[in-house]
Amino acid sequence: MNKTPELLAPAGSLDMLHTAFNFGADAIYAGQPRYSLRVRNNDFGKNDVLKEGIDTAHALGKKFYLVSNVMPHGSKTRTYINDMSPVVELKPDALIMSDPGLIMMAREAWPDMPIHLSVQANTVNGAAAKFWHKVGVTRVILSRELSFDEIEAIRQDCPEMELEVFVHGALCMAYSGRCLLSGYMSHRDANQGACTNACRWDYKVKPAEEDASGDVYLIEEAGRPNELMPIEEDEHGTYIMNSKDLRAIEHIERLTKMGVHSFKIEGRTKSPYYVARTCQSYRAAIDDAAAGKPFNPALLGQLEGLANRGYTDGFYQRHHDSEYQHYLRGHSLSGRSMYVGEVLEYEQASGRAKVDVKNRFAVGDKLEILEPEGNHDITLDAMWNLKNEAIDVAPGSGHFVWIKLQPKGKHIYIARYVNE
Repeated sequence: MNKTPELLAPAGSLDMLHTAFNFGADAIYAGQPRYSLRVRNNDFGKNDVLKEGIDTAHALGKKFYLVSNVMPHGSKTRTYINDMSPVVELKPDALIMSDPGLIMMAREAWPDMPIHLSVQANTVNGAAAKFWHKVGVTRVILSRELSFDEIEAIRQDCPEMELEVFVHGALCMAYSGRCLLSGYMSHRDANQGACTNACRWDYKVKPAEEDASGDVYLIEEAGRPNELMPIEEDEHGTYIMNSKDLRAIEHIERLTKMGVHSFKIEGRTKSPYYVARTCQSYRAAIDDAAAGKPFNPALLGQLEGLANRGYTDGFYQRHHDSEYQHYLRGHSLSGRSMYVGEVLEYEQASGRAKVDVKNRFAVGDKLEILEPEGNHDITLDAMWNLKNEAIDVAPGSGHFVWIKLQPKGKHIYIARYVNE
């Protein structure tokens, strides 16, 4: 039996917080808008909402970490203690910080408050982990650019430090997020919490050199002569700077054996459905690893249904072992699903559930019902609009429908299987 690591999920709202805990998270992290790197879609800038979130977490025996990882210019250092004092009084379980100056100020003002070092601090070696431990940091969130061997070396060099790693979510083209592109392109500084994701915009390419097909342009990097790389452009544009998304669920067992304390999912601005699906999948992987069970490849298919830019396991390993090759596409694409709705309420007399439609689905579709107690499939045989008229199609976002369904609790999500 291995020690069970923490599953840490993102939350930008109370709805996401409840969903994360219902689907298996041990802790959530949320930001203070002025002092974190995610200011959008964040309800926790209001202290009454923040208090409710922290109290809810503690009542459930869970943890609430507060992100305070901005790269502060002088004006923010002068307001930090006064602004954060009432927040610290609400007793979050830790502050996630990156700036040495703010960390020093926090240690002086609140000596009993645990501090976790943000990934923005770019910790990539054991000596740095030792340094941060000496100044009172209790956990380091390691840089995403590390391999398995490098993580294990840090674990051995600094056994007293808790280690946290990212296992799922968007990756930045810059080193652990330290990017200037958004500030240059739109005057919104990513290092002050206002990233516009400029790397993911649909840039247009202009013809320079064409291949034989006449519709693909090639580039050559000076240090790699004759290694021509295609830039493909569709009707939306080209995405040469757009990183794939991280998915490292197949490596949970190995990281658990190393002694990693916490597995982190990225996505504070994403939907509750995203949180439900990722927490459910990684909860299963963590529990299997702690119990000494082998990885279940079916978990890969569960994550395919999420909107993604293609998956990668990042820098953990550069070459996959032969036994892992099937993980690259170890499931049928016919099992992929799309998020189509959230159950809002249940009417016991009729046995119907009211659904907030997110994407199109229709009578005859095979649907997956995501519940904290476990998922199950149904084939939709009837549907009604709010006027109680039978309909065949729920067109998409902005519509509400009733379907025959007996949910077991709250925070129930519906996905439609997509045949491709």
